[in-house]
Amino acid sequence: MRIKILVIDDEESICEILKYNLEKEGYEVDTALSAEEALTMDLPSYSLMIVDIMMDRLSGFDFVKKLKNNAATERIPIIFCSALSGEDDTVMGLNIGADDYITKPFIIGAVLARVRAVLRRSNISQTVATNIAQGHYEPDITFKTLRIDRNEKQCYIGGQLVTLSRNEFDILLFFMTHRNRIHSRQDILKNVWPNNAVVTNRTVDVNIARLRRKLGEYGAHITTRLGFGYGFKEEI
Repeated sequence: MRIKILVIDDEESICEILKYNLEKEGYEVDTALSAEEALTMDLPSYSLMIVDIMMDRLSGFDFVKKLKNNAATERIPIIFCSALSGEDDTVMGLNIGADDYITKPFIIGAVLARVRAVLRRSNISQTVATNIAQGHYEPDITFKTLRIDRNEKQCYIGGQLVTLSRNEFDILLFFMTHRNRIHSRQDILKNVWPNNAVVTNRTVDVNIARLRRKLGEYGAHITTRLGFGYGFKEEI
């Protein structure tokens, strides 16, 4: 099933240009020459709308406000496409709930790129929402700028990926979900390594030492209590 896009603009030439180029990209495209005409259409069936702002009677701003106040259409991504190029207009459009704002005259290649980006973000958001509803999504674990993505099995510091081995990741995840406690090596072995793995206490020590180095300033939060074990302390 092809992605459906609705273009709403009172300039017929703009509708034709966007329709032609979007259809070349493989989308199914409908057009409307006014917001009033668009309101007569099956709006929930569209995956994206490109909306002009300065139209007779009902403006693009007011049209999108109607969409955002309707449960059936509130999640449809919106791209405003307008000759209004002021910063205040852009801010207003985004505050209303638009996902992007393009000014006229536009470069068609840039419009197509924006469409792809908005659809990609929308698809990710819908996937996350579905996973949450089905209980498959696990929220990130964070501490200041340190973030563990439990779904992608990745670690980030300040938005930059930190490459960890499987064991290093699992140790950090265990520590971050059981903070401000000291865990014995046996506890760490039980929670990180498979039951049939042959692992010594020295293996735990080596993995934690590597993890500390990779975490930079956050490595200091992995503390050692001699004779007891290791843990992640928020305050050091």
